[in-house]
Amino acid sequence: MTDLQLAKGVNDIPPQEKILTDEVMQIIKENFELSGFAPLETPLIERFETLSAKFAAGEASDALKEIFKLKDQGDRNLGLRFDLTVPLARFVAMNPTLKMPFKRYEMGPVFRDGPIKLGRTRQFWQCDADVIGSSSMLVEAELLSIFAAVFKKLNLPVIVKINNRKILNGILEQAGVKEKEKKEKAIIAIDKLDKIGKEGVSKELQERGCSKKQSDALFSFIKEGITLEELEQKLTAEEGKQGLAELKEVFSYLKVFGVTIVKFDVSLARGLAYYTGAVFEVFLQKSSITSSIGSGGRYDNLIGQFMGGNREVPAVGISFGLVPISEALKEKIKLEQIKEKKTPTQVLVVSINTLNESLRIVQELRNAGIASEIALGKGVSKNLDYANALGIPSVAIVGDDELKKKKVLLKDMTAGTEQLLSLREIVKRLKK
Repeated sequence: MTDLQLAKGVNDIPPQEKILTDEVMQIIKENFELSGFAPLETPLIERFETLSAKFAAGEASDALKEIFKLKDQGDRNLGLRFDLTVPLARFVAMNPTLKMPFKRYEMGPVFRDGPIKLGRTRQFWQCDADVIGSSSMLVEAELLSIFAAVFKKLNLPVIVKINNRKILNGILEQAGVKEKEKKEKAIIAIDKLDKIGKEGVSKELQERGCSKKQSDALFSFIKEGITLEELEQKLTAEEGKQGLAELKEVFSYLKVFGVTIVKFDVSLARGLAYYTGAVFEVFLQKSSITSSIGSGGRYDNLIGQFMGGNREVPAVGISFGLVPISEALKEKIKLEQIKEKKTPTQVLVVSINTLNESLRIVQELRNAGIASEIALGKGVSKNLDYANALGIPSVAIVGDDELKKKKVLLKDMTAGTEQLLSLREIVKRLKK
């Protein structure tokens, strides 16, 4: 027998878990569309030069090292997309006549050949919403309000951390790190603060070309709990002051939206090279899952650089991480409860020598929007066992006696009760 194994870092998702994931995706999709975002689909495979462009993953970024590389039969260098933002930027650059602002959402799998832990796999789904063509801070606020709405609907307590790359650039400038390339490398190191601590970041900063004096000056700003108001008193670099003003504007809009879960964190950097303004990440409160379950930011230079020249195309987006969100929900409601539902079927129709009539009933139920299937097993008890095993909540038994009364015997599999009802009554009950 062949020794069957999964590739490292990927998982099968059985029906009971996929149903849960699909429900999460539906909630996210509904909230995207409520805010006026339209769907887009881009390929899983991109040209490697698109993914590896210095203004995309960035030469110093971990994302570049984590790209799955492949070649086609024409010996062209290709790669699996590591996020949905770079393909979006490529799409906009290839379609310059798009009406702006362009509001799109996309849901699909992305791939990163990186480390594996709970809530982080090498193939995972992202659910993104982006606005292209607007410099207004209202866009950031609206996207953050979508985070708040979705996680409230999912009943997952979260905190959204926010920072601005301009603030970090200003801090680096004031600390004596002035070269653009050195700033980018330093930001990648700062992004690891919660993983490797202050000492680890200091060491990495020095490995990336910063002096100890510059590192110490940096940490006089980047410390836990520092507020926007405190930074206003300390930060003199013009770019940093601009970043502070932008975040204050975002917070003013969030107050109007009634969003209170967003908190400023000066150490939040986000490692990808393309971010230019606000950056944000979502973290669960009181959970064993420590990785972010959502993220995003502003990237005003990415699309313009794909177009060539120095054109600036404003852009900002958010992304939901389906894997860690699903893990969090499983942790919250216990996997035993999830296992009860292994199919979307709401009612199993069991025919007792009434196949044609039963098929008509199945079709009428489906026409009414009720997920139904005809029983394929023989015998009522065997079909009841089947319904019970898959967590089908109702069984409709159709026999000659029932048909004579123009009724169907509806059995509630949870309560264990049964009742003779007309098809119209069944539809009304199951719809409720």
